[in-house]
Amino acid sequence: MKGNGQKFEQKKEGAICALLQEPSIEKAAKKAGISESTLLRWLKLEEFQEEYRAAKKELVNHAICRLQHSAGKAVDALAEIMEDKKSPSSSRVSAAKTILEISFKAFEIEELEKRIATLEKFIKERD
Repeated sequence: MKGNGQKFEQKKEGAICALLQEPSIEKAAKKAGISESTLLRWLKLEEFQEEYRAAKKELVNHAICRLQHSAGKAVDALAEIMEDKKSPSSSRVSAAKTILEISFKAFEIEELEKRIATLEKFIKERD
C-alpha cells in the first residue's frame, strides 16, 4: 500500500480497530478518521485484508480463551442448579439437559478427532 510511512500505518491500524468495533463501514471510517471511500478502497487491498483477518482471528482467539477460562464456573453453576431441590423443575431439567448435550457433543468431537487422526495416518502411509 502507498502512504506516508508511520502516519499511514497508524491510520491503517486505526481503521482495522474501528472495523472490529463498529457495526458499519461508515461508522468505522468516521471513527478511524478517514473517508468511507478510502476505507472501501483499503478493504480491496490484499495486504489490508490479511491484516484485518489476522486481527479478527486474534479477537476471536481472545474471546475463546475467556470462554474457556469461565467454563469451569459455568459447569459448576449448571450442576448447582441441577442438584438444587429448591430450584424449579424446569430449571433443573434445563441444566441437566445442557450438561448432557455438551457432554455428548464433546464425546462426538473426540471420536471425530480419532477418526481424522486414523485417516491422516493412513494417507501418510500410502504416500
